[in-house]
Amino acid sequence: MKLFDKKTAQALLTALVFALALLFLYSAWRAILTFLFAIFFAYLLEAPVSRLQGWLKGSRGGAIAVVYLLLIGGLVVIFSIAGEQVMQQGARLMQQAPQWSAQISSGEIIKQVGEKRGWSQGTIDHIIGYLQRNQAEIIAITQNFVLRAFKTLQNMWWLLLVPMLAIFFLKDGQQMGERLVNSVENTHNRRIVAEMVSQMNLMLGHYLRAQITLAAIAIVAITFFLSVVFRVPYALALGPAAGALEFVPVVGPAVGGLLVLAVALLSGYGHVLWLLIFLLIWRGIQDYVSSPRIMGSTLELHPLTVLFGVLAGGEVAGVIGVFLSIPVLATLRILWHAWLLQRRSARIGPPSTS
Repeated sequence: MKLFDKKTAQALLTALVFALALLFLYSAWRAILTFLFAIFFAYLLEAPVSRLQGWLKGSRGGAIAVVYLLLIGGLVVIFSIAGEQVMQQGARLMQQAPQWSAQISSGEIIKQVGEKRGWSQGTIDHIIGYLQRNQAEIIAITQNFVLRAFKTLQNMWWLLLVPMLAIFFLKDGQQMGERLVNSVENTHNRRIVAEMVSQMNLMLGHYLRAQITLAAIAIVAITFFLSVVFRVPYALALGPAAGALEFVPVVGPAVGGLLVLAVALLSGYGHVLWLLIFLLIWRGIQDYVSSPRIMGSTLELHPLTVLFGVLAGGEVAGVIGVFLSIPVLATLRILWHAWLLQRRSARIGPPSTS
């Protein structure tokens, strides 16, 4: 009697290959993320590179060089205009953070804010008592958050490789896609793969450029209103930070808004209510005016699916997982529809050539 039949052996082999693939993904996650971000960066630059390539009579390498030079030049100009002030306010904000943490733990800052806002003594005592009873947990949570953020920044040196790797994808990405399509022997399946690759190219390019556009609009608008209209302390540090967080789906805007409100409240800003109203109005403008016009319906994902993907991505890979969750979900949707189309075609049979 055989210990394993052929089907059992095939199933065990498939499970083993799948387990080895998961082990490889876990071990090489940093290299995989580096290449993923390089691909995303290449998608961001594909549109200007393609346009410049037409102007430069088909020189792909020249177009890539010009786009990179313009990008570096733009960053230098922006940093020379506002970089010093942003860095100074950011440094002062980081120096102030430990003092605020100590004042929150002791209840001193709650007393100051409460007296300034006209809170009753009972409310102030209740909040201070709660903070003192849970002081150890609050300090532990704060320290854990700061430690994780610092460790994440330390481990993100690989992002420096992204622009360099993106050059190869910009230069040879089209040929890679063509090779993938041509590797499929069956003519009908080749058409399905070609359509799938085309949809993924359109989806990723449009999504990433839309997110960059929304983040850029948010950086300019929030920084302007915080510094010029509301005159919030540390506005030149808070505005770019809150605006840049728009690039992180769902979670980023909420974190940015809470960051602005928390710093304004802790620094004794006197118009927190008006600031809250502005942030709520801005959220509505972004979600119901800017985003539908810029993003459109390219992703075709239900809001509940997006929320699940963001939460799951955050659990798996933190902030990076949150950022990658939406493109991954949209890609899986395209792959799922391609698989369904292939199965339907296999049941019906190949199209007649007569």
